[in-house]
Amino acid sequence: MTDAGERGDARRGRDGRQVVVTGYGAVTPLGHSVDETWTAMLAGRSGIDTVDAFDLTDLAVRIGGQVRGFTPDRYMPPMVSRRADPYAQFALAAALEACEHAGLVVDDRLAPRVAVIIGSGYGPVGSIYRAANILRDKGPRAIVPFTQVTTAMDSAAGEISLRIGTQGPSRAQSTACASGADAVGAGMRMISHGEADIVLAGGADACVTAVDLAGSGNARALSRRNDDPAAACRPFDARRDGFVMSEGAAVVVLEAAEVADRRGAAALAELIGYGATSDAHHWTAPHPEGRGACRAVEAALRDAGITGADVDYVNAHGTGTLLNDAIEATVLRKVLGDRVTRIPVSSTKSMTGHMIGAAGAVELVASIQALRTGDVPPTINCDEPIDPDINFVPHRTQRHEHIRIALSNSFGFGGHNAALVVRAV
Repeated sequence: MTDAGERGDARRGRDGRQVVVTGYGAVTPLGHSVDETWTAMLAGRSGIDTVDAFDLTDLAVRIGGQVRGFTPDRYMPPMVSRRADPYAQFALAAALEACEHAGLVVDDRLAPRVAVIIGSGYGPVGSIYRAANILRDKGPRAIVPFTQVTTAMDSAAGEISLRIGTQGPSRAQSTACASGADAVGAGMRMISHGEADIVLAGGADACVTAVDLAGSGNARALSRRNDDPAAACRPFDARRDGFVMSEGAAVVVLEAAEVADRRGAAALAELIGYGATSDAHHWTAPHPEGRGACRAVEAALRDAGITGADVDYVNAHGTGTLLNDAIEATVLRKVLGDRVTRIPVSSTKSMTGHMIGAAGAVELVASIQALRTGDVPPTINCDEPIDPDINFVPHRTQRHEHIRIALSNSFGFGGHNAALVVRAV
């Protein structure tokens, strides 16, 4: 095996500053914090159930991963919760947890060097649908002035910046299911190139809506196991029949290592690699040979200064769709070689469902937790693995004490591909 540590040191000297993760927060169908989400993952608990937020009449798909019991006023003043779309509420709650976890207080000295990047595939779709219905039913005078803010893709980043007081760049990132991972990768680049010292980066989506269930359901992308929601999401299982639409958010605090040291903040992991590509093939289907996905993973490993032989764990994109899972397994065999049969590869989407723009950020958090604890969360519902030589961590958490480097994959509609590599500290 190659000396990943030496190559990582070479990379930092070649490309810029070492980037570490010092805090994270999450709001998911499994819980309203990282601890709650992680505990549920290790227990193999599903957050997928029959949707109860709206009328399901005439919908072919009636299941999803909702964030249940979330109380916005716990995290923000009523004036903010009234204007903010749920996706922005989730993002703000996750950002506040991440800052608390990192011990980060943004004062006047830090503020100009702190940035915010929040990825989302769908953005504030609930607010957009409501505004359109109000306009239709009540006319223009019923549209409140804050509609312009509430229905904007950058509203999550804006709410976080306003609340925490960041004065560096704040922006939205939208690359479908790769949005959260791309936001983290962009934050890494921003720090590495000296544009910011600290970046709050992550993803959020709240697209468990009638419109989105109807659209993705009509596209035959969603599982129709309405009678058994907990068994619906089946990544890498021979009987998989589609993904499950879910909602949530995750935000990580990225810092230049020297800045974290000055603050006395403990590094949870080092973010060492990022790669992104496009398939240029089809809006909803991945390239049949996984070319774009391969190049993204290879780019992330190259950026990290390592090879596939150095990877100890893969948090797979693993959606539970027929094409994605088969192609991702092929990609991992191509890029990692025989190594893929000797390490754990799991999909936490089997429990959370697919949180779209939030997925990559939540899965990065899970990857870091695996590095820190040695516990690898399972792929539940994986009864008949499509590749029996790969350890998909079926059903139950596994203990792997020597995990040092993790790869997290995110592949999305539109041919977006992103991969992140993190190392234990």
